Amino acid sequence: MTERMPALFLSHGAPPLVDDARWVAQLERLAAGLPRPEQILVVSAHWEAAPLTVGATDSRVPLTYDFGGFDEKYYRTRYASPGAPDLADRVAALAPDDQPVHRDETRRLDHGAYVPLTVMYPEADIPTLQVSMPTLEPEALFDLGRRLAELRDEGVLIIGSGFTTHGLPFLTDPRPDAPAPTWSQEFDAWAHERFAAGDLEGLLRFRTEAPGMPYAHPRIEHFAPLFVTLGAATDPEQPPAEPIDGFWIGLAKRSIVAA
Repeated sequence: MTERMPALFLSHGAPPLVDDARWVAQLERLAAGLPRPEQILVVSAHWEAAPLTVGATDSRVPLTYDFGGFDEKYYRTRYASPGAPDLADRVAALAPDDQPVHRDETRRLDHGAYVPLTVMYPEADIPTLQVSMPTLEPEALFDLGRRLAELRDEGVLIIGSGFTTHGLPFLTDPRPDAPAPTWSQEFDAWAHERFAAGDLEGLLRFRTEAPGMPYAHPRIEHFAPLFVTLGAATDPEQPPAEPIDGFWIGLAKRSIVAA
């Protein structure tokens, strides 16, 4: 009998995070404590497309290097995990009849997906599929997570990949160990309190209730994947584990594991 997989929200960061020894160690420990997935399904902050779109299932399709201005070595990263055509079919089957799923066989994993996976599963031997965020509305993404939740019983690890704070325009110190701005600290502390309280409704209202807004999220695409994760949780009001916290270049790395 397949063990039910958890659902994760990961603060994935930019490609240089793989050079941050603390983040790598935290993510390796997180992965070591999980049952090994049969397949992986990722919703990343870096792919917004409506309707829900399933990415390439052919591992020969190149990764999506959706960033600019970094060292050339980050554009040479490879992560040729097997495609997951059966999982793509299952995702399509779980969609409502009036919400057909599109397919894009030209778009492979973006850095929101492959950067953390290169640390968690460096052998790249687990079939992995990325799907788009069809909307940024928290309630709709929560509903999407609810539809996908049964995949957890089939050995699928569901990952929402974003960042707990992502106010890049308001950062003034690019050092990895730079002090976190007040808005980032306040939003992160609020998120921790909401997780600990199992306050789903508060999280859904983060745009109007969280301190540090709108600086913490000038756009909300990096917090939005959290709601797919919470929707896929067995009980979204049960406090999740928070195995990763702290800051990188002032941004909150808080990540959760939902049972």
